[in-house]
Amino acid sequence: MTTQPSRSAIERIGIDESGKGDYFGPLVIAAVFVDATTQRELKLMEVRDSKKIADGRILELAPDIKTICPHSVITIGPQKYNELYAKIRNLNRLLAWGHAKALETLLEQGVACERAISDQFGDERLILRALQEKGRRITLEQRPKAESDLAVAAASILARAEFLIRLKRLSIEVGTALPKGASPTVELAAKMIVKKHGQEGLGSVAKLHFKTTKAVLAKLS
Repeated sequence: MTTQPSRSAIERIGIDESGKGDYFGPLVIAAVFVDATTQRELKLMEVRDSKKIADGRILELAPDIKTICPHSVITIGPQKYNELYAKIRNLNRLLAWGHAKALETLLEQGVACERAISDQFGDERLILRALQEKGRRITLEQRPKAESDLAVAAASILARAEFLIRLKRLSIEVGTALPKGASPTVELAAKMIVKKHGQEGLGSVAKLHFKTTKAVLAKLS
């Protein structure tokens, strides 16, 4: 006779982020609660790591995931990101703050869960300390390639969808297409932004601590 996993063994919160390696756009962190029922539904939807899914499909999947799973999405826009980075001076600490915020927001919705899974990006004590300051207790598992877990994959889709929506919105606001990633095309777009809107305008759409900023400003000076 096959033993079914207990409810508490299945229930978990997956956390993932998008925009960390993108010069333009926000940093988005999503947390998704999954139980036995929603796990089956996510499998039927063929949910997997957002890096393996086309952008169009990500934008289709995200509303469905939001419909069936309790979730929270924390968006740190470029201006806020630059302010936080100037204070924290460390990307892992900033990520830990965002992960803790996403977890805390989901738990405040009344989700009762004792386990969370995220990708391995740094010292898990940073997240736990941030949560404990709020009186939250949770077991956090950090794993390499955590997106292979369905809950983390669902979170990765929500985070990427929000990132894509915000990036498009910022592109419209500044009148220049803002590419993803941190490539020569990105550098060219950054030059256009500075020429149109000045250095201050760049800070409203880009993560200024990237090497791209120094390269762009050096060429324009």
